[in-house]
Amino acid sequence: MADGSGPYDIVVLGGGSGGYACALRAAELGKTVALIEKDKIGGTCLHRGCIPTKTLLHSAEVADETRESAAFGVKARFEGIDMDGVHAFKDKIVTRAWKGVQGLLKSKGITIIEGEGRLAGPNRVAVGSEVYEGRNIVLATGSAPRSLPGLDIDGERVITSEHALKLDRVPTSVIVLGGGVIGVEFASVWRSFGAEVTIVEALPHLLPLEEESSSKLLERAFRRRGIKQELGVFFEGVKTTDTGVVVTLANGKTLDAELLLVAVGRGAVSSGMGFEEAGIAVERGTVTVNEFCQTSVPGVYAVGDLIPTLQLAHAGFAEGILVAEHIAGLNPVPIDYDGVPRITYSDPEVASVGITSAQARERGHEVVEFTYDLAGNPKSQILQTQGAVKVVAEKDGPVLGVHMVGRRIGELVTESQLIYNWEALPSEVAQLIHAHPTQSEAVGEAMLALAGKPLHVHN
Repeated sequence: MADGSGPYDIVVLGGGSGGYACALRAAELGKTVALIEKDKIGGTCLHRGCIPTKTLLHSAEVADETRESAAFGVKARFEGIDMDGVHAFKDKIVTRAWKGVQGLLKSKGITIIEGEGRLAGPNRVAVGSEVYEGRNIVLATGSAPRSLPGLDIDGERVITSEHALKLDRVPTSVIVLGGGVIGVEFASVWRSFGAEVTIVEALPHLLPLEEESSSKLLERAFRRRGIKQELGVFFEGVKTTDTGVVVTLANGKTLDAELLLVAVGRGAVSSGMGFEEAGIAVERGTVTVNEFCQTSVPGVYAVGDLIPTLQLAHAGFAEGILVAEHIAGLNPVPIDYDGVPRITYSDPEVASVGITSAQARERGHEVVEFTYDLAGNPKSQILQTQGAVKVVAEKDGPVLGVHMVGRRIGELVTESQLIYNWEALPSEVAQLIHAHPTQSEAVGEAMLALAGKPLHVHN
């Protein structure tokens, strides 16, 4: 061992959301923990994902509200985007959170090892010439931006989200390849900052994993904002020019822009890590696990973006906690991934928990549903946002899914996840009184309608 001590109870390889959450919970449970991280504690979410992108999106919201201030009786002039100032705001938030996590880990007595780790056997991780032994190993190596075959990312004209977060200017025009969460969020930011934006998505809708009605509301809102969309068409190729890129689509159309953002998803970081040599089952780059995040090798667990579950920081937190409690013998309940809330922080936001109406029907449920238009919600009108809350329920049964679109609507997913995860009936939620005027009333109104006693609803 590097420090001469005996084996750790747990060695965690990767200090992102899943890895550090596991380390913290395990230390609380009295376990000795070593946490190995090659870059910065906090991983993708804190440094290259959730937190920095949300700071950009907040700057974008301020820009839009400045432009629109006259509608609210406020005299303000929008003079432009100061990217140095935007980055300073972003970096301040990220650095503060990073220092906070480091302090937390140290206060729990967790050994932090800086360096690139590699699995050297079922209970050993090598970092350079040092080998760290653990009674249990937790793999949490995360993910990295993916590309498409033959699509070379140069970091200048053809970029990923990681390059986009460091961009020193507002591009005049961008083509966003991929209409998933990352593509939609960057499209929203750049449009608010003043760029011309076109999203290219091979599937028929933006955010294809969401309820179709939510995707359609987002597409309509983006069209109103001047964000162009090429949906249901495949990308064929890109050529870089002196001034930017020329993208060719499978339908023969060509698009010109200053930049191409490749946002076709993230792939697990698993190759060259010693996983397969140690006997760990890996399928299409992701590590295969059971409901307790156990791999095919006893005593080795995997969490976060490395496994084929939701690529969300909060899913990673939950998986890390689950693993720590499983190792400690607490017999934790496996995660119901349908019950994990999902938010896209564009303008408007898209949020959901539970399953879509199509999934509910596929699973044999007799479905009833109700959509409450935010046009009937005073707080949404004050915020000048359009959208809806759609509730999917089983006939004479519990709520199966809540799907929402609107500015700041993501905050409503917290109540919605309680409704879904506690298997509440619409009639039970209808008894609860929602504060007026709030956007949360839209959830209450939908439940009242499903319970057969609509209030602010045009029949």
